[in-house]
Amino acid sequence: MEQKIAQLKKDLNAVILAHYYQESEIQDVADFVGDSLALAQVAEKTTADVIVFCGVHFMAETAKILNPDKLVLLPDLDAGCSLSDRCPPDKFKAFKAKYPDHFVATYVNSSAAVKAMSDVIVTSSNAVKIISKVPADRQIIFAPDQHLGRWVTQKTGREMVLWPGSCMVHEIFSEKLIVQLKVQHPTAKVIAHPECEASVLRQADYIGSTKQLLEFSQKDDATRFIVVTEAGIIHQMQKASPNKTFIPAPPDNGCACNECPHMRLNTLEKLYRCMRDKTPRLELPPGLGEAALKPLKLMLEWS
Repeated sequence: MEQKIAQLKKDLNAVILAHYYQESEIQDVADFVGDSLALAQVAEKTTADVIVFCGVHFMAETAKILNPDKLVLLPDLDAGCSLSDRCPPDKFKAFKAKYPDHFVATYVNSSAAVKAMSDVIVTSSNAVKIISKVPADRQIIFAPDQHLGRWVTQKTGREMVLWPGSCMVHEIFSEKLIVQLKVQHPTAKVIAHPECEASVLRQADYIGSTKQLLEFSQKDDATRFIVVTEAGIIHQMQKASPNKTFIPAPPDNGCACNECPHMRLNTLEKLYRCMRDKTPRLELPPGLGEAALKPLKLMLEWS
């Protein structure tokens, strides 16, 4: 399967981009593995004719917005995002209308239609930096992740109007179970994603995006880490630091680990078939990509 994918990549002049939350087999065949910001930056600069995006729908949309003339493939078109789904464009439009003078900063985990209603896009890697660049005299709407928004407010001191959204993966981590893990592993450091609830973040030794968590685990002297984000990132952590131990934080639903069901819809077999058949293709309605490009470009400029 890997050999066939490699051959198709040559035949199509394709680049395979994979998010850290993809299954390990997909990460290992990808040309680039990263978080949302890094993947957007790679997508913007790629010279490939075909972009095969192993992630969720909004990520492939972002690649298409940045590359309207390229073929963008997604192994499973149903790979959505609970955070994006919880911010429907029509409801966000009505929400935005209540604050007509506000600057709109939107998390990349959102639909192209919501991005098109925004002034700038942010990721968990650059949200603090981006919000700090918004003129001090402008009030801000932050959408759609309220937990990330609260964390950014704490880091920047900028009060923001928050859309009441959250990620289904990060909102079910259990503070109680994390505390129990800390007792069981007293030398372990807790590293957490800012999409987690405030009660969980209070237990963290370090808070950051998936890429920042990976980098911290490489540089820090600790040899054990309790990882409070989607468990897919542990594959890269173990590859980068084979002598360290990574413990997936348990959610409150009885599972031993926490995996995004949308991310895991993509498989190695689906990746092969989508490249072989050049479908499913990510397409955008006329005009939408152009409208969503402006806030994305501003994010990349400010980053």
